[in-house]
Amino acid sequence: MKTNRREFLKLGAALSLAPMLPSNLFAGPNTQVIKNGEVFTAAHWGMLKATVKDGKIISSKPYQTLSKIPNPLQDTMADLVYKTRITAPMARKSYLENPDSPKPELRGIDEWVEVKYEDAIKLVARELKKTREQKGMQSIFAGSYGWYSSGKLHNPRILLHRFMNLSGGFVGTLGDYSTGASQVIMPHVVGSIEVYEQQTSWPVVLEHSKVVVLWGMNPISTLRIAWSSTDDQGLKYFEQLKDSGKEIIIIDPLWSETGKFFGDKAKWITPRPNTDTAMMLGMAHHLYTTGKYDKEFIANYTTGFDKFLPYLLGKSDKTPKSAKWASKICGIKESVIKNLAETIYANRTMLMSGWAMQRAHHGEQPHWMLVTLASMLGQIGLPGGGFGLSYHYSNGGAPTCAGGVLGGINAASIGIVENGKYKGLASQAKGDESAQSWLNAGTDYAFPVARVAEAILNPGKTLEHNGTKITYPDIDFIYWAGGNPITQHQDVNTNIKAWRRPRTVVVNEIYWTPTAKMADIVFPVTTQYERNDLTMTGDYSNQNIAPMKQVVEKQHGAKDDYQIFSDLSKAYADGLVEAFTEGGKTEMDWLEEFYNVAANAVNANTALGITMPKFDEWWNKNEPTTFAPTLESESWVRMAEFREDPILNALGTPSGLIEIYSDTIAAMNYDDCAAHPKWFEPVEWLGMKNKPAKFHLITVHPTDRLHSQQNNTSLRDNYAIANREPLLINTKDAAKLGIKNGDLVRVYNARGEVLAGAEVSDDIILGVVRLREGAWYDGFGDGLCKNGCANTLTIDIPTSKLANGNISHTGLVNIEKYKGTAPELTAFKAPKGAKNS
Repeated sequence: MKTNRREFLKLGAALSLAPMLPSNLFAGPNTQVIKNGEVFTAAHWGMLKATVKDGKIISSKPYQTLSKIPNPLQDTMADLVYKTRITAPMARKSYLENPDSPKPELRGIDEWVEVKYEDAIKLVARELKKTREQKGMQSIFAGSYGWYSSGKLHNPRILLHRFMNLSGGFVGTLGDYSTGASQVIMPHVVGSIEVYEQQTSWPVVLEHSKVVVLWGMNPISTLRIAWSSTDDQGLKYFEQLKDSGKEIIIIDPLWSETGKFFGDKAKWITPRPNTDTAMMLGMAHHLYTTGKYDKEFIANYTTGFDKFLPYLLGKSDKTPKSAKWASKICGIKESVIKNLAETIYANRTMLMSGWAMQRAHHGEQPHWMLVTLASMLGQIGLPGGGFGLSYHYSNGGAPTCAGGVLGGINAASIGIVENGKYKGLASQAKGDESAQSWLNAGTDYAFPVARVAEAILNPGKTLEHNGTKITYPDIDFIYWAGGNPITQHQDVNTNIKAWRRPRTVVVNEIYWTPTAKMADIVFPVTTQYERNDLTMTGDYSNQNIAPMKQVVEKQHGAKDDYQIFSDLSKAYADGLVEAFTEGGKTEMDWLEEFYNVAANAVNANTALGITMPKFDEWWNKNEPTTFAPTLESESWVRMAEFREDPILNALGTPSGLIEIYSDTIAAMNYDDCAAHPKWFEPVEWLGMKNKPAKFHLITVHPTDRLHSQQNNTSLRDNYAIANREPLLINTKDAAKLGIKNGDLVRVYNARGEVLAGAEVSDDIILGVVRLREGAWYDGFGDGLCKNGCANTLTIDIPTSKLANGNISHTGLVNIEKYKGTAPELTAFKAPKGAKNS
C-alpha cells in the first residue's frame, strides 16, 4: 500500500507540473496583479486561495484541507492588509527636531510627524554612519529577533542583517526565545540541538507506540502555523492518534485545546507549573529502586549514570528523590507518579514534550531529565519509543519528501566602507589587520536574545554564558525589522526603559505595533500579500514549493524591505547598493534563482520520476509543486543508527554517548546548573514559603494568533472578554475573589499590571491562571496595560548561567476585580500625529 501510495503521489505531482499551454506562449513571469479572480499564495498558516474583486481582497481560504480541525488564521487576509496600517514614513517629533539630543525618554508618548520617504532614507543613513564613526560597529544593534518570514526573499531580518553587514557590521544575538534553554543544554546531552530536529516518523509512532505522553504541549493550537508554511500534516496525524486506541496521557496544569480534542480518550495529570523535573526524578527513583529500568541501555549508550545516582538516591544531599518527595513538590499523588513510571516502562512509549517547561527558571533541567528518564526506559532508537521535542512544532514527524529545496537570500559577510565608498568584504582583504579586527568586532559582542533589555541597560557588564564570558556593548542605535520585541520580551516596563536609552531607534513595520510606537523613525512596509515570493511548506517534510504571489497592490505607499534596504545602501555609500542587490537583481530575478536551485536538483535526479518546468511557466501556472515521501523517511526512527552501533554512529557529545553527567558542564562550576539533571527551586512558584503573590501565571502560545501577529484582526472578537485579553482562572479561585465570568480584572505584581477579562472554568488547576502571550502592549504613559500583555508581568532573569534563556512561565501574580470605569483600549490606534488606516 505504501508503494502504491508513493507512486500515486509521484504521478499526481508530475501531472500537476504538465503545462496547460505550450511553453512558447509564456513571455516571462506574469507579475501583473489580478483585479478580479482567485490568487494562490502562502503564509505561516498554510497555502491559501484569495478571492479578489475590483482589486480588493474579499476572502481567503485554505488551498487544501488535510485535517477536519479548522484553522481560522487562514481567513484573515483582508484584515492583515487593511487594518491598523502605518500609512506613511513617520518620525518622532523630538528626534526630527534634534537627532543629537532626541529626548529618548519620550519614546512611546511623543508626537509623530510625517516625512518624505527620500528624506527618511537620508536621515537614517546619516545617523547610522554618524553612530558607527563615533562609537564603532558594536554600538549598532540589529537583533531583529522575530518570527521568520515565510518568503525566501522578503525576510526582513535577513535583509536587515545583509545591509548592516555589508555597510560595516553590527551586534546581533544568540539563540531564541522559543527554545533558549534546551538548544544550549541538548548539545551537551545528546550532541545536537534536538528541538529543531526531525522526529521519529508519524507512521512509525502510529504503528509501534503503545503509549503516547503529551508532556507540556498543545499541538492542536501550535500546529496551526509553521516556521515556513504549514503543510497541515501534523493535525492530520493527531487525528489518527486520537482514533488509534493507544493510551494517551496529557501532563499539563491546563486542559488545553489538545485536551479537549482528545476528550475522554486521554488521561489528564496536572502537576504544578515548573515542577516537571521533580516529577520525573520521582519516576526515575521508583524505576531504579524497583529494578524496572534498562541496565544494558544505560551501560552501552549513556555515560555518567553512576555519578547521577548519588543525587537520585539522596546519598549526596540526604534527600532521596522518591515519588513521595516528588509528590510534595509537584502536587501529584505518589501512587500516580509510580503508576505512570511503570506504565511507560512496561509499554513502548513515545515521550512527546513541548517547550513550555524549558521556558522557566532552571529550564535546562526538564529536557535533560526527560532524556535521562527515556534512557532508563531503554527505548531510544526503537520504533515508536524514546522521546521527541518537536511533534508540536511545524509538523515534526511528517515524513521528509524527496525533491527540491529552495535557496534563499543570505545575510552576507561584513563589508568595509571608507570615505563614503564600499571597498568590498573584509574577509577578502588579505593581510589587512584592520579588516580582520573589523570581522571580529561584531561577534565578540553578540549576546543571548533573552538578555536584550539587560544588555542595553548595562553596557560593559560581563555575562557568563555556556562556559564563556560576554561583555555587553554600548548600544546607541537600534534597527528592528520583522518582530515586536516590546510585546515579546519579558518584563515590558524594564524593556521600555532599555529602549529609551539609545539615541536612535529605527523600525520597519506594517502596523502601529507597540514596537513601532517606540521608534524614532518608522518605514511602512508591505504585507506578504503585497509582494511576490516563494516558500517551502513543511519545515520537516519539504512537501511543497509554493509561490507566494502578490494578491493586491501595495497599500499606502508601503515599500518592500528589499527596496528600503536597497535605498539605504545607495544613500549610505557609493557602490554599496550593487553589493546588496548583487548587481541590481530585481524581486523576480532572485525568485527565479531560488527556484532554479530546487528545479536543477529535481531534474538531475531521474529516480524521482518527475521534472520541474522553467520558472516562467511554473510561476504563471500559480500552483505548488508537491513532492512525495520516501519509504525510508516513512519508516525513519530517531537515533536508530546510534542504537545500532554507538561507536560508528557516535553522538556529537564528548563521549559520543548520551551524557547523563557532563564533565564539560561540571568544569563550568555554575551554581545554578549542575553536571547532571537536578531539581532547583524556581525564583517564584506555588511551593515557596513566602510567596510574593498568590497565583502562578502561565503565558502559553495563543490559539488565534501567531505570537502577536493577528492580534489586530477580527479573530480577536471571538476570544476577547470585556474587550481585553482573557485570563483563565479556576472556578473555585474565582468564587473566592468574587469574580464572575466576563468580569474585568486587574492582574498585577511587582513588575507591572494589566487588565484582562475573566474566563472562569475548571480547565485549569487551582492556584494557576493563564494569560496567552502576544497581546499588543497598551500601557504607554501610566504603565497599566489595557490590553492584557502577559509580558508586563513576567520575570526578566535568565534560566541559568549556562543557557541564559527566558523564564516566561515562571512568575506569580495577584488578581482582583477591577473597580471603576474601564479605560479606553488604544492598542490598535495610531499614535498622536499619525493616521489610522
